[in-house]
Amino acid sequence: MAKNLFVGGLSYNTTEEMLREAFEQIGKVNSAKIIMDKSTGRSKGFGFVEMENDNEAQTAIGAYNGQKLDGRELKVNDARRKDAI
Repeated sequence: MAKNLFVGGLSYNTTEEMLREAFEQIGKVNSAKIIMDKSTGRSKGFGFVEMENDNEAQTAIGAYNGQKLDGRELKVNDARRKDAI
């Protein structure tokens, strides 16, 4: 079953392609999305990556949480549904 991950601490220069390529080193990525500010069109510094399965998602959390991507330290964990906050 696919697993959605929250990825915070992204550089404003990080692209969705860069995010996808990084996580594809761990396993199959179904989607990679960086959240953009509607008024400025600039990245909000976080996004979501959907991994193919739970095992690959847990491996990605262990591999990337606290590590640097594009010069910034990432915060990677299980994404929570908006209504669960």
